[in-house]
Amino acid sequence: MDQPPVSFSTANQRSGSKSAETWWSSEAAVRAAAVRCQGNPEAMLRALQSAQGAPPAPAAGDTRRLWELLASVAATDLVAARALEPHLDAAGILSQAGIGWQDGTTWGVFAAQSPTAKLEAARLPGGGWMLNGTKPWCSLAAQLSHALVTAGTPHGDRLFMLSLRQTGVEPATGGWVSRGMAQLPSGAVDFDAVPAQPVGVAGWYLTRPGFAVGGAGVAACWFGGAVGIYRHLLRSAQARTPDQLALAWLGEAERLLAGAAAILEHAAGLADAGQLDAIAAHQVRGQVAGACTRILQLSGQATGPGPLTADEEHARRAADLGIYLRQHHAARDDAALGQLVLDSVATAGRSPW
Repeated sequence: MDQPPVSFSTANQRSGSKSAETWWSSEAAVRAAAVRCQGNPEAMLRALQSAQGAPPAPAAGDTRRLWELLASVAATDLVAARALEPHLDAAGILSQAGIGWQDGTTWGVFAAQSPTAKLEAARLPGGGWMLNGTKPWCSLAAQLSHALVTAGTPHGDRLFMLSLRQTGVEPATGGWVSRGMAQLPSGAVDFDAVPAQPVGVAGWYLTRPGFAVGGAGVAACWFGGAVGIYRHLLRSAQARTPDQLALAWLGEAERLLAGAAAILEHAAGLADAGQLDAIAAHQVRGQVAGACTRILQLSGQATGPGPLTADEEHARRAADLGIYLRQHHAARDDAALGQLVLDSVATAGRSPW
């Protein structure tokens, strides 16, 4: 069923950028596609393929609007959001690299690393590049038209763009046994002498302006998924006279969502001002992930096993959110944040607090 749009604030605020207004005319179609998905990404991919104009780039004046769209889609269907978010991320990356957008395409961003799967890029005598090897965690590779892929070079990892519908690209079949995101396979892809175009120099993908913004944008999807869980919790409390525990669970979930929304709203403003750095992005991701994890736990405690075993929509959303949240690496991401803090203090000569 359709859900109301998600907003980070009750204030009637709309960003001023007009650079992507052609694409924004497809916003209603994108939200409608999320309703039709019901755990299957095909409706969202069709909507993205039909949209006209370059999608909005984050940190260009529309970040709050963009993240609220991601949250709204995620509150309806997390698989739809998982198909939408990397498509928009790819558009932002291409915009930063000065590469024009091609209508009718659907995009993924494959940048995960694995100690057992390696993808290497080799320079051809004529000046082009060729990819060989295996890339792990390539969501929807068999259904997308294009992707941005990181690969190793003699000078370090580099980002490449390529069509996924060419000879030599072989997405893995089978092996995706996840109960969450069940219809969004994220297996490996084998590349055998696949031509690819470099995007930026070696190392540019991780150091470019906007990398931190993209990482924080994923948290908007987690937030939207938690809003969907919260709405189910609220309906449960309304269905009968709640006892004190039910009220406490609902109140805690409300408080956590309000805090996460405030963080995302503030981060969107920082992004548009060019001030959202890696430390801030880690803070946003960690705080939102923690809130969403707790809301998922509260929902199970408050409503028991019934909805998880008899309510298809709720059970799917809970499983999908559990998998999606694993894009946050918990203590390992906090360790990365701690290192960033130490490096910042060593450079600035003082603590931010």
